[in-house]
Amino acid sequence: MSISRKSCLFFVIIMGIFLLSGCFNKSTPVDKIYDVLEKVVSTEDVFKDQQEPLIELEKQEKEIYDKIISLGMKEVNEINRLSDQAIAIVDKRKDLMNKEQESIADSQKEFNKTLPLINEIEETALKAKAQKLYDTMTERYKIHDELYKHYLEGVKLDRELYLMFKKEDLQLEQLDAQITKINEIYAEILEENKEFNDKTKEYNDAKLSFYKESGLKIKTKE
Repeated sequence: MSISRKSCLFFVIIMGIFLLSGCFNKSTPVDKIYDVLEKVVSTEDVFKDQQEPLIELEKQEKEIYDKIISLGMKEVNEINRLSDQAIAIVDKRKDLMNKEQESIADSQKEFNKTLPLINEIEETALKAKAQKLYDTMTERYKIHDELYKHYLEGVKLDRELYLMFKKEDLQLEQLDAQITKINEIYAEILEENKEFNDKTKEYNDAKLSFYKESGLKIKTKE
């Protein structure tokens, strides 16, 4: 009995921007939008900080899962011990994902401050690029909301799986059904993760295009 389970997640990070031009009085809509967008980058620092630990926990859990699958069903004590370890890791993954979502929510709250500033822009071409920037980022937030919802569903199914392993009367049909549900939800998560990465890149490109149209001289940082 073996199964290919979820791969590790990796999220593209929003780039930061340095201004290279001279002094600004921060009175124009573009200058104010720049300030907001840079605050959005710093707001997502908590989001970025969850990535490496989350990936490491998923790796550890996968290793435990493989060990459980390799054991005979009569090795109850070892299966119970490993299942408890896996459940603890699943709970930590949930905590990290909650922190990640909180960071994204804070980012969105900050980013929404750009909308009234965009409406103040008078130049047609520049306003269009600013609106493109806003729409792209809004779509990015929506994708993450769905990813977060499905990730929590996956965590719930994972936890149920390890509790099932601890049952002495576990039927293989029940196990197979649970693993199928897990694979299905993580297939959705991986697709949404790709969409999120793609949308993040699209947002970064739109931000650079907006700054270029505005005449701001900038350089980027990771």
